[in-house]
Amino acid sequence: MDTPFEIFLVAPPGLEPMLRDEASDLGFAKVRTEPGGVSFDGDWSDVWRANMYLRGATRVLARIGSFRAFHLAQLDKRSRKFPWSEVLRPDVSVRVEVTCKKSKIYHAGAAKQRIEKAIAETLGAEVSDKGVVQVKARIDDNLVTFSVDTSGESLHKRGHKEAVGKAPMRETLASLFLRAAGYDGAEPVLDPMCGSGTFVIEAAEQAMGLAAGRARDFAFQQLATFDNSQYSRVKAEVLTPSENLGDLTFHGSDRNEGAIANSTANADRAGVAVLTRFTKAAVSDLQRPEGPPGLVIVNPPYGTRIGNKKLLFALHGALGEVLKERFSGWRVGIVTSDGSLAKATGLPFLPPGPPVPHGGLKVKLYQTAPLP
Repeated sequence: MDTPFEIFLVAPPGLEPMLRDEASDLGFAKVRTEPGGVSFDGDWSDVWRANMYLRGATRVLARIGSFRAFHLAQLDKRSRKFPWSEVLRPDVSVRVEVTCKKSKIYHAGAAKQRIEKAIAETLGAEVSDKGVVQVKARIDDNLVTFSVDTSGESLHKRGHKEAVGKAPMRETLASLFLRAAGYDGAEPVLDPMCGSGTFVIEAAEQAMGLAAGRARDFAFQQLATFDNSQYSRVKAEVLTPSENLGDLTFHGSDRNEGAIANSTANADRAGVAVLTRFTKAAVSDLQRPEGPPGLVIVNPPYGTRIGNKKLLFALHGALGEVLKERFSGWRVGIVTSDGSLAKATGLPFLPPGPPVPHGGLKVKLYQTAPLP
């Protein structure tokens, strides 16, 4: 596995271009957009960097090999010849997931059994549905492609967010929406319904140049390809903080006292408390922070969180009035599944972004140019 191989970064459908741009900005070359993510060719150190530093990727898959198979006996034989020991360790348990599409091998369960048996008998590793490392086999048009999930737990689990409220925005999704709204780490950000503080903390981390995965472990540390001394050099890379970091503050407010306590605790664990301010306030009491204009971004209640929809229209209307009255020069981004609620703000939105799966719904980012 010394030669370059394909690395696939999983992204929420609809936000692949944002992840492509982030991966390119991080220095990965010839990044290609695919449905559900982006890909590029690299080596294992690139896998480690992607997991550690990318803020928008959900997972990092290493595509470790492929072959043609037209029936189960052929799949069994070629799976036994596959060089599992170059990637997997015999002392680390493995779980297998199989998907079949447009292939003569159409029974995913039977294919899974063949691959599991091949790994168990040729590598000697324990194979179970609770295995530490996951091998993904995709059988598409009779081509079997093996990938290893090098992340383990989803990458939105940064390792420092313990306190969450209802319907939280995942960190990876928040990061991509921030990028889609034009945020580059060099302007203040405010979330007037901050919940557990995800938008605010993500923006502050990016401004400070903090690595997304600095506080967690990854599945690639359990692979035969892992080299701790080389990984230490990857972890030692320094991201560039914003040039005007000393002038930046990131604000969150919420009418719920528990949300403010959660956000404050999460920001402290993330190491961004010095740049963040969380205050209990209703939307009608929202005040423009001192300093230059920036980005207001919010994930207000909608969908299954709606409750009394009349109250929500009133809430969105109040938010729009406050922003138009007090936030001249600021841009606004609202993430919602309900276009009528966005319209209720009365804000001059640009055409919305693509639909993105979130919490069992499809949401869109509605954003404005700088307000007059």
